[in-house]
Amino acid sequence: MKKRIRLKGRIKTYIQFSIYLGFLLCVVDAAVFMIDLRSGILVTGFTLFYFLITLSLYFYNKPVLMNELVSFATEYGQIQRKLLREMDLPYALLDDNGKVIWTNQAFETVVHQPKGYSKSITSLFPAITRDRLPDDSGVDEAQYELEYEGNEYVAKFRKISLKEMAEHSDVIDARDYDGYLIALYLYDETALHIALQEVDDQSLAVGMIYLDNYEEALESVEEVRRSLLIALIDRKVNKYISGYDGICKKLEKDKYLVILRKKSVSQLQEVRFDLLEDVKTVNIGNEMAVTISIGVGLNGLSYAQNYEFARNAIDLALGRGGDQAVVKTSDSVVYYGGKSLQVEKNTRVKARVKAHALREIITSKDTVLVMGHRMPDVDSFGAAVGIYRIAQTLGRKAHIVLSDVTPSIAPMVELFRNNSEYEEDMIIGSQAAIDAANGNCVLVVVDVNKPSITECPELLKFCKSVVVLDHHRQGVETIENATLSYVEPYASSACEMVSEILQYTYDNIKIRAEEADCMYSGIMIDTNNFMTKTGVRTFEAAAFLRRNGADVTRVRKLFREDAQEYKARADAVSQAEIYKQFFAISICSADELPSPTIIGAQAANELLNIRGIKASFVLTDYQGKIYISARSIDEVNVQVIMERMGGGGHMSTAACQMEGVGIIEAIGELKRTIDSMLENNEI
Repeated sequence: MKKRIRLKGRIKTYIQFSIYLGFLLCVVDAAVFMIDLRSGILVTGFTLFYFLITLSLYFYNKPVLMNELVSFATEYGQIQRKLLREMDLPYALLDDNGKVIWTNQAFETVVHQPKGYSKSITSLFPAITRDRLPDDSGVDEAQYELEYEGNEYVAKFRKISLKEMAEHSDVIDARDYDGYLIALYLYDETALHIALQEVDDQSLAVGMIYLDNYEEALESVEEVRRSLLIALIDRKVNKYISGYDGICKKLEKDKYLVILRKKSVSQLQEVRFDLLEDVKTVNIGNEMAVTISIGVGLNGLSYAQNYEFARNAIDLALGRGGDQAVVKTSDSVVYYGGKSLQVEKNTRVKARVKAHALREIITSKDTVLVMGHRMPDVDSFGAAVGIYRIAQTLGRKAHIVLSDVTPSIAPMVELFRNNSEYEEDMIIGSQAAIDAANGNCVLVVVDVNKPSITECPELLKFCKSVVVLDHHRQGVETIENATLSYVEPYASSACEMVSEILQYTYDNIKIRAEEADCMYSGIMIDTNNFMTKTGVRTFEAAAFLRRNGADVTRVRKLFREDAQEYKARADAVSQAEIYKQFFAISICSADELPSPTIIGAQAANELLNIRGIKASFVLTDYQGKIYISARSIDEVNVQVIMERMGGGGHMSTAACQMEGVGIIEAIGELKRTIDSMLENNEI
């Protein structure tokens, strides 16, 4: 039988409705017959006439209607195709390999390609590779942001299954075909991004500016000229901030509050906060240049949070020695400046206040745990011994947490082990320390402020009361919620700080010769025999220890080297490469020695004795890691170099560790870092 096109659905019901209505008339006619015969005959005649007219119109109009519907469908398809072709939204069809097979006019205008372009979409947008398109793995849609000829677009991809389309087609049979097309839509969001950027640029940023050495600078000029110095500094700061469309308000004699737009902060970052150097040019005969610290907070959820970020930033800047700017957001901290040497504070007021606070904390606890950093050095152990003496003097049980005794501190550890004057559990391991930790225990962390590199990071979680005493510059990672934090980057060593605290903790405190030797050794090693970072207070601390029994000859004997260590250090010095005329880079090959990193640090100190060398770097491959010891005298800040590579330290003494790289790759990374920082005038 010949198949014909038939109507279905609502349109079929609509056309046949008149016929259905005729059946209703038949029912009415039957009802009329029951009432009256003559009336029923009359209605029957009307019903037959109705059916005749209705069926005639139905069979006459049906072919005409079908032709009209087919014509409409054809024209509708053409209209749809034309509308899609002329649609303002850029649209394209890709095959399953990412090849362009059809585009509309808007898409051709965007990519500047004629009709019929049939190359891979990657040729237009290199970022859109085949593996980023929808595929057979179940990913039906994808969306990416991309930039094309200065405009920013959101590209949306949608998978179109040919098998599903063929189910509704009388032309294609694709029941066994798994191919597909990919529809691509380009949404131009350039204007939106510009508007969002403008709104973001206008957002509030809070800044704080502190004068680092206000009192010291005033003391260096005549009294009658002090007001002039202050006025010049105020004018310099206010004029600078006003130049960036900001507001500067003086809160105290040496503190300013700054309100800026975020865009202005970006401009300040581009010039690397050159106010740091401008303020130093203020000179009316003062012997000491004025330095400032800047803390900026932005990208917070509220103005109050930006202010809190600024407070944290200025604390970081001051904790790192001042003369630098710190920009803090919710997820990052960026440092600028910090090139000058820290200024030693002549007053001991802060040390006295911290000492009294430490005494109050210790006397309120039953147990004191003292912990340094991993792979402890002489300064770390010496400072721990000093805190141990304070706790003992105050009548509290104390333990030094020490899991691994490195060869560098082994001679000092032996002074206390098997010594009848000291308890057997004076030095305990990490697990024993965790077991000893309780609610009425205080943990004193010395010579380190990064929790990840402490002797036992887990111990920080078990102790509710934590005290931090350190002389290293603070970084992004710090010990949070410390009950007492005393971080002084200008101090030569942790032993110097503990020696000062000892004098204020208890009247006429007495320390034993072994303890004095340990702390004196820490100062001597960290200052390279009093040649690096040595100030007036360093010698005063050394004099205090000397009066309490420290013996220079005894200390020297403790740290004599064997021949192999001496040769390894000499070999590292002899193989040094002079890079960029001023940087000495060498490798310490001391695999057979117990502490090759110590030898590397000593070699770095030796390299500074070469004329013209501004900074030295010695790399040591030890236990699967690359250790870099960095040293300088005064012209180069090695701390910012090591910080860039993931480490830290002081301006003249710093270090870092690298994992997953070889010694050659580490040297290459070091050179690239030096080149980049020299190019940007960061060192």
